Amino acid sequence: MLATADPAKNGQPVRAAPPFDPWQTAQIAADVMAASAASAEAIDDRQRQRLAALLRAAARHSPYFGRLFGSEDPARLSLADLPVTNKRTLMATFEDWVAAPANDLRALTQFVADPSRIAEPFLDRYVVWESSGSTGDPGVFVQDAAAMAVYDALEGLRRPALNFGERWLDPFGLSERQVFIGALGGHFASTVSIERLRRLNPLLGHTVRSLSFLLPAAELVERLVALNPTVIATYPTAAVLLASEQRAGRLSIRPREIWTGGEDLSPAMRHHVSETFGCPVIESYGASEFLTLATACRESRLHLNSDWAILEPVDVHGRLVPDGELSHTTLLTNLANHVQPVIRYDLGDRVTMHHGPCACGSALPVISVEGRDEAPITLGTAKRRSVTLLPLALVTVLEEEAGLFDFQLVRRGPRDLVLHCGPDVAGADQALRRGRDALVAFLAKHGVTGVRIACRSDTTLVRGRSGKIGRILASEHPGHDQATG
Repeated sequence: MLATADPAKNGQPVRAAPPFDPWQTAQIAADVMAASAASAEAIDDRQRQRLAALLRAAARHSPYFGRLFGSEDPARLSLADLPVTNKRTLMATFEDWVAAPANDLRALTQFVADPSRIAEPFLDRYVVWESSGSTGDPGVFVQDAAAMAVYDALEGLRRPALNFGERWLDPFGLSERQVFIGALGGHFASTVSIERLRRLNPLLGHTVRSLSFLLPAAELVERLVALNPTVIATYPTAAVLLASEQRAGRLSIRPREIWTGGEDLSPAMRHHVSETFGCPVIESYGASEFLTLATACRESRLHLNSDWAILEPVDVHGRLVPDGELSHTTLLTNLANHVQPVIRYDLGDRVTMHHGPCACGSALPVISVEGRDEAPITLGTAKRRSVTLLPLALVTVLEEEAGLFDFQLVRRGPRDLVLHCGPDVAGADQALRRGRDALVAFLAKHGVTGVRIACRSDTTLVRGRSGKIGRILASEHPGHDQATG
């Protein structure tokens, strides 16, 4: 039951609390803190024990992995013995993949289709979010209180201690005025996580706010000025846009920290944002399949949370690549989630591992990531001014309003776009028309009209330097600057 009637509340529905186990959370938080200062050997030992527990649970509770393991004793298996998995294959066999009773994909799909249920418990015990389908394959992900305790501890305790005294007394930033800028209309991991924390602690309703990155820049600036945040969490491209507004004098805020994730953060972007706002920019790397994979240390190097997650950087043939070499793709094993086992799962990101020592002193391995190559798109208006649109905002519009996932939107000029769809899209012409209508309406809200949007149902989708098919391209040639007109 997702809501109950309480006579003391005049018959109004009372939202069930999201899954949370305070004792388990405290235990895991203590272990995360200890592992943060542990040796590489101690971290590896934790990883081995947790991998063995994951494989035993998967063999026992997931029919898919039970068949995959066969008669093999899970205790004798190593990751190299197991085949690679991916989102498309696993979602196609969802009921066998996910441990009962959370394996009803139809019920889960209906659940995530209702934005009023964001952060509500599914079946009274699971946290659920959906992926945005950045690889063309949307996913649904289910976590229990144990997995959420791990994500909470990693998110709260592995960020760099910029002010150690304050972070020790307030590890989750409850005294800050925090603003998240992102996609708010769906059950996405960041949105669900923030709303979950607000429901667990009603006091956060006054200190943690969310703003949609679909807002026109002027309205977003106005709301940020009113909220006057001390911490901003958003995507790198959104942070760069805010820095431009700050430099132009339209935005005037003084955050103490800016947290970014979800896209590549280049050194130039980090310097630009940090210099503009006069505060550190803290990068993190995560995925729907594991919320907080890595967080930057005070040396601005990403440290993998290898006590709870395994990343295997592999070449095109699935073989591990040496340290310092960029992978073709990366395989993830999530050691925290036994409800929906993620084992040797192809993330699609290209990662370089660095096992040498870091000046920050952490023994957690350092990684560098090449993820999305998408850049903001700048279009001209009828009044001869420019409007910059965030790539993830455009992606959200095409997914949420048009139901289009396998696509590529390319800027060919200041008032000229081309919307492609992939070869496997059913009813491509109708899907493209929906996409074009959604884009026209979105552009109009931002004061952009009269843009030509050509639609093409072909297979000429361009790959960026990460090897992924970038869905928003500011140029027909990734890596080349496009004149803004």
